[in-house]
Amino acid sequence: MSYQAIPNLCDTLRRLALQAGAEIMMVYQSGDFAARSKSDNSPVTAADEAADRVISAGLRMSYPDIPVVTEEQANTHEINAVRFFIVDPLDGTKEFINRRGDFTVNIALIDDGVPVAGVVYAPARQRLFYADHTGAYEETGPFGDEIGPTQSIHVASPLADGLRIVASKSHRDAATDAYIAQYNPAEFKSAGSSLKLCLVATGEADFYPRLGPTMEWDTAAGDAILRAAGGVMVDLHDLTVLTYGKAAYRNPFFAAYAPGVDVINVKKAT
Repeated sequence: MSYQAIPNLCDTLRRLALQAGAEIMMVYQSGDFAARSKSDNSPVTAADEAADRVISAGLRMSYPDIPVVTEEQANTHEINAVRFFIVDPLDGTKEFINRRGDFTVNIALIDDGVPVAGVVYAPARQRLFYADHTGAYEETGPFGDEIGPTQSIHVASPLADGLRIVASKSHRDAATDAYIAQYNPAEFKSAGSSLKLCLVATGEADFYPRLGPTMEWDTAAGDAILRAAGGVMVDLHDLTVLTYGKAAYRNPFFAAYAPGVDVINVKKAT
């Protein structure tokens, strides 16, 4: 079956993202920011786990024949499949713990290495993005059971007088700053989680480089939206388009951008 024929795909991903977002916001509003460290020293909270339960159960019930890879279930990281869902139930846990609103729910469908559909929901920002084979969209809230007013989104054409660059709030370092400086940016924004990919997709930024470790569940949903909006995401070492289902689901350094950006290879930059 073509992924385009999967029944109610975007409706299901949207519904699960909203349900997970509601779970996250209950914890957020309760003030329970207790976190423990996972084996990779990254933090996990009750909100991560509650959102993961909602999404993973919903996907397995709706699409029992499609494997689910999710950050919070280590046993799923051994899955090797051509088509699979990949989930980060709470991307930006540090943003969440620090009571900054830039955290997101991320669900994507990968088909033969390509993120072909995805949802990114930022519950504290009340922004919801989704994409499938028909295009990329942002839905304006308030969000209910039925899809509300939406608008198509598309990357912008970079201006000649400088790029609008977005980078991480929590993971900036000297190497990233040095790399960005080569572009003589006209405007610089900081954002957390997969919102950075969505800002490029909506045309609010032109370029997002990441020189640091990420996993596929961090980027897949945002990448699906970016691609459907006309953007590109590449491996910064060789400038090939990013693929999914890699060993251990690890990403290389990457850049997400609107066509027209002259991306600098990291080997040349260093």
